[in-house]
Amino acid sequence: MASSDLLTKAKEAFIDDYFELAVDLYSQAIALSPNTADLFADRAQANIKLLNFTEAVADANKAIELNPSMVKAYLRKGTACIKLEEYQTAKTALETGASLAPEDSRFINLIKECNERIAEEAGEMLKQLVDEAPSSVTPGSESMGQGSVTPIDAPTAIGLSNRGTALSSCKLKYKHEYYQKPKEIVVTIFAKHVPEKNIVVDFGEQILSVTIDLPGEEAYHFQPRLFGKIIPSKCRYEVMSTKVEIRLAKAGAVHWTSLEFRTELSVVQSATVSSGNQRPTYPSSKPKRVDWDKLEAQVKKEEKDEKLDGDAALNKFFRDIYRDADEDTRRAMSKSFLESHGTVLSTNWKDVGSKKVVGSPPDGMELKKWEY
Repeated sequence: MASSDLLTKAKEAFIDDYFELAVDLYSQAIALSPNTADLFADRAQANIKLLNFTEAVADANKAIELNPSMVKAYLRKGTACIKLEEYQTAKTALETGASLAPEDSRFINLIKECNERIAEEAGEMLKQLVDEAPSSVTPGSESMGQGSVTPIDAPTAIGLSNRGTALSSCKLKYKHEYYQKPKEIVVTIFAKHVPEKNIVVDFGEQILSVTIDLPGEEAYHFQPRLFGKIIPSKCRYEVMSTKVEIRLAKAGAVHWTSLEFRTELSVVQSATVSSGNQRPTYPSSKPKRVDWDKLEAQVKKEEKDEKLDGDAALNKFFRDIYRDADEDTRRAMSKSFLESHGTVLSTNWKDVGSKKVVGSPPDGMELKKWEY
């Protein structure tokens, strides 16, 4: 089916409130015409209806990348960002859209909403700064009693705010969480108001590396060895006003039972700390490029040295044979295993390539065919 036909059907599905079908049809059309900005902008609208706001922002960003003058793409990015409580990002997108379509009142209303929300957040931050400010004795006010508090006026509070988050960031601990989809893992690091230039995210075959380096603070490092392998070229991340959202593309359709890979060896390594009260140190507080070749070599060494027994050891043995085998050997292993219902595993293609492999059950067991 042509891209134009899919677009027509997608619009019809959207009008009829079949938003999931619309997203699917838009996706098919995008596969045929990956450089058509309208398709991404329209799929963003359908994702907003499905409350898939993160996906909507990604689609809107792609539409803007393909066509920087597309008004509806900025509108949909702004709408989705507001739902995600990313008000500053939303405002920036909406202001750009408003400059392209100054007569569109929707931009004016949404920008006003963003300003209100941003003001509320600023008020909360100022209140926190005032609440945490140390008390002091006002000169010449001994009659008021020891420990009287000097009032902090608005300009002073704003000055504290303009100094950045130095007063409170020393206590800041970046928490993280994750959830997964069939093809990706979404990791969220809750880091508020961190400029994108202070964040470095890198991807390896089975490593995620995040560094947040703010002036005057010890750099934050998050570098887990992941539960499964990922495809670095397909991974991406987005820095928002309240968080960093990282999307890891799975290398295989495997359900991850945790974010981090866990073995006895890795637990021992992560539990190792220096003696005494000395705090852990890092080679440098500045973001560095990760030596992925070294890390991947370490991962492969750990996998090779991993001690297994029973079925796990047997499965690893067969996996190693298959991994290092030539094409004929792999074909022989696959064909014999499938045709024998898992009872025969041959590596000789000349032996099994020209005939059907008959199942050979263990002694005392009988091979049966099941009809479905």
